[in-house]
Amino acid sequence: MPTSVETPETLTALVTGAGRGIGRAIAARLSREGVRVALTARNADQLAQTAAECPGPTLVLPADITDPAALEDVFSAVEQEWGPVHVLVANAGAGTSAPLPKTTDEQWQQMLDLNLTAPFRCLRRAIPPMVDAGYGRIVVVASVAAKVGEPYISAYTASKHGVLGLVRSAAVELARTGVTVNAVCPGYVDTPMTDQTVEGISASTGREAQEARTILERKQPIGRLIRPEEVADAAWLCISTGGITGQGINIDGGAHQS
Repeated sequence: MPTSVETPETLTALVTGAGRGIGRAIAARLSREGVRVALTARNADQLAQTAAECPGPTLVLPADITDPAALEDVFSAVEQEWGPVHVLVANAGAGTSAPLPKTTDEQWQQMLDLNLTAPFRCLRRAIPPMVDAGYGRIVVVASVAAKVGEPYISAYTASKHGVLGLVRSAAVELARTGVTVNAVCPGYVDTPMTDQTVEGISASTGREAQEARTILERKQPIGRLIRPEEVADAAWLCISTGGITGQGINIDGGAHQS
């Protein structure tokens, strides 16, 4: 557990996109560290599986966080059960791929709604109680696409660049309040989202799935996909100390140095 004298005795965390992949790994890590964890995502069955992997108290709250009313209901439910959220992990996200001229308005809006607007609303809702308490930790799961551009993912990249800008601005605004705001920026992680990327490469190029996966592995100097638990380690680093804020921490096997 963090050792700051300002840290509440028992931390309450809210993890969005907690049903699988990185969100599940972060929720389990927080629970192992003694944090009470509220879990939200669209899929109730997946949330139940995540809760089963958490050794400590959990609160399962299925919701579509792109719906402002549903998001408010999630925060209210946590506060009613456990009190204010001390740790927010804004992990929910998705990707889409298309050449820029073929990227539809719908694809563009979907990326902004889930990857940028929903985290903004989460931060806006979480920050006032954190400031009142003089303590808070916010971690946004962004992507290395928040820092560099690659072809065929313009909508996704724009949303992730935007959310990193949100993190940086919020961190400066809150620097003297006891609330830290950081982003973790994974490369290609061994998750269902990357499985979808592999399927897309296979469909568009005719390559076998394993060949497509190898292409993604080779984008990272360590020669493999990042493990979700490694992203969870970086998130916990941001949560366990008050000295890190305003950062976008790369977890990509050395592909992008900063």
